Amino acid sequence: MAAPLTATERASRVKLMIFDVDGVLTDGGLMFTAEGDTMKAFHSMDGHGAKLLRQAGIDTAIITGRKSGIVAVRAKELKITHLYQGVENKPEAFAELLKETGLTAEECGYMGDDWVDLAVMLKVGFAAAPANSHPEVIARAHWVSEARGGHGAVREVCDTLLRAQHKYDALLAAACGGGDQQGLVG
Repeated sequence: MAAPLTATERASRVKLMIFDVDGVLTDGGLMFTAEGDTMKAFHSMDGHGAKLLRQAGIDTAIITGRKSGIVAVRAKELKITHLYQGVENKPEAFAELLKETGLTAEECGYMGDDWVDLAVMLKVGFAAAPANSHPEVIARAHWVSEARGGHGAVREVCDTLLRAQHKYDALLAAACGGGDQQGLVG
């Protein structure tokens, strides 16, 4: 019998990374205006990580239980290709996403933080969780960030995917103007 795949081996196979919103792309806090509109805060480094995935040829998606104009705007800004909002059944949305993309579940990654994410996390090839996820989610994740949801966890998983697929260094070199990064103070 073959040894189980490591998190890095799993990350190296991801062609589509899927994110939950509340507790992953945000800190999970919900702020409401007096009119009942929801406000959310997104971390800029998380957004840049999603852009880097796209540059590296890794597609992105959002599957979230809430429906929010703010999420639609953020997804458009980040050029997240597949957006599923107001989803009551995440496994059904995931199945639809697989049909739409032609990918297999093993070629997908998913980052979630709570029980509603578990059914999809257990299907994908690479399951990730922010550090402050529910303990049951952490126990079932292949990889857990050091950062909390909404505070760089998405950027960490993006960097992990890029490193596992040997695309990180080229993107970093391009960001440095194509020069050698030796001796840079970080």
